[in-house]
Amino acid sequence: MGWHEWPLIFFTVFAQTAVGAFIVMGLITLFGKADAHVKTAITRNMFFIWVFMGLGFMASTMHLGSPMRAINALNQIGTSWLSREILFGSMFFGLGGLYWLLSVINKGSESIRQGLMVAAMVIGVVFMVAMTNVYIIDTVPTWDTPFTGQSFTLTAVICGVMLSLILMRGANLECPRLGKVTAIVASVAAVTMAMVTMSMVADLPSIHSAIVAASELVPNMAEIQNLRFVLVFVGLAAWMWAMRSESRSMPIAVIGFAMVLVAELIGRSVFFGLHMTAGM
Repeated sequence: MGWHEWPLIFFTVFAQTAVGAFIVMGLITLFGKADAHVKTAITRNMFFIWVFMGLGFMASTMHLGSPMRAINALNQIGTSWLSREILFGSMFFGLGGLYWLLSVINKGSESIRQGLMVAAMVIGVVFMVAMTNVYIIDTVPTWDTPFTGQSFTLTAVICGVMLSLILMRGANLECPRLGKVTAIVASVAAVTMAMVTMSMVADLPSIHSAIVAASELVPNMAEIQNLRFVLVFVGLAAWMWAMRSESRSMPIAVIGFAMVLVAELIGRSVFFGLHMTAGM
């Protein structure tokens, strides 16, 4: 397990959750048919997205040894995916946060605010691409696989969809069709996540160096992944039931989301626990 890399574990999962949730809520705000009052409430609830993003960035600075030197990570934007990750992550935070602030205080024209939202959504996707490429390193064969990008994307989809629907229901959005669509998307993503994980585990025996085999890095892999699957599917089932329940049991939905979030943190700890270098 790679819990020693907890700053990166929390940063990647929280940032992916924030981007996924913002894109979903942004699309509903742009193309949904909810009345202006509900859309205003949806935008107000985006505050919790920025909480996730802020906590993720705070955690990431702890990985730098001295947080005061964080600005130095931007020195190689032209050649370093790490620098691009920080740049685009900051742009996503800034543009999205500015959209949220202007909307909450009702400043700026509607076209300006929508432009900021669309720009933040696009930059959010670029941010995810940069984050993925940080870990596509040919000297780390356990990361240099398609499973890295697939896992990062699925975290954004599953956690983002779940968080966004909780926040939109908290804004009193009534749209049964949206609930069905998001439930299908989250369910398909969860099943895909399980398939990607099993494929990744099955691929580990083929990866080895002169010193260690990848399959030996996390010896209790089966138990960890089984726990993760249980958390994901039980949490998803609780979230779906709460979202479809007439009583709209929000605490149950939040608990379900929290279970899936914990499962993704566990999965990311396995990812960092699989770090190894090629050759010696």
